Amino acid sequence: MEGKENEYRQEEVFSKAVRAGKRTYFFDVKATRAEDYYLTITESKRRFNNDNQKFYFEKHKLFLYKEDFQKFSDGLEEAISKIKELKSEQGEEIVEKVATEFSDVNFDDLGSDKAE
Repeated sequence: MEGKENEYRQEEVFSKAVRAGKRTYFFDVKATRAEDYYLTITESKRRFNNDNQKFYFEKHKLFLYKEDFQKFSDGLEEAISKIKELKSEQGEEIVEKVATEFSDVNFDDLGSDKAE
């Protein structure tokens, strides 16, 4: 395992940091000695340690190799599309519910402005 890990941890070719609220995502393209490329995606979140009263960064890292690029990309695209579809459907349901609730008003139920 050590040999394979060393083969992949080589030269950094490209790096892009994306700040997203309390998280930062790092997209790093690296090259192996054999001049193959792979991608590391790192999620970094700032956390507070109550024991020592100091901040630290919690990191999660994903290694994505070239043979998996297309499958990963397809899966990510499909998942994002599904989220957009579900949010769109929820939006339509909310609009329908609000329209129904407010369009079924019976003005006779409101009473009269004149005191009886």
